[in-house]
Amino acid sequence: MTRLSDVSVFCGSHLGNRPSFAAAATELGGMLTSRGIGLVYGGASVGLMGMVADAVLSSGGRVVGVITESLADHEIAHMSLSRLDVVGTMHERKARMAELSDAVIMLPGGFGTYEEFMETVTWVHLGIHDKPCGVLNVDGFFDHLLRFLAHAVERGFIAAQLVSTIVVSDDPAILLDALAVSAGSGAPTP
Repeated sequence: MTRLSDVSVFCGSHLGNRPSFAAAATELGGMLTSRGIGLVYGGASVGLMGMVADAVLSSGGRVVGVITESLADHEIAHMSLSRLDVVGTMHERKARMAELSDAVIMLPGGFGTYEEFMETVTWVHLGIHDKPCGVLNVDGFFDHLLRFLAHAVERGFIAAQLVSTIVVSDDPAILLDALAVSAGSGAPTP
């Protein structure tokens, strides 16, 4: 099994309306630190983003935030991180996060979370990188999205092999183990 050094996490700038979402972000953050894995994330102090960063920091781990100038100017930048990179655009933000990480995890969130994760998966499809992409499916939050992806495969718009490269679990330990195995084998080329 390959050891992951740094993992990008895409998740909401809100907490959502179930305590399980914040609990999962906190559990994942603590687990990253216990495994010696650094967190790379969107650099905000709010929502699930802030929760996962705080969990890593409080357990002695390292956190790199990547935030755009406009978001930093709105005073949501987390100022207690190991490192905060401020970039000009959202595209630069995603590219920097991908550059700094060995794998990607999506937790519950909104449009930005989905867009960031889907672009990362698309980059696998295009051969831009071969980093494993995983979904932490807290309380079945992503069940509908996963069914939609299966529907898109069924209708001929997405290759089944690409969807099969996405690692899904409701358990952060199982997800991290599977991502490490995937990182060691390289993502299949769709």
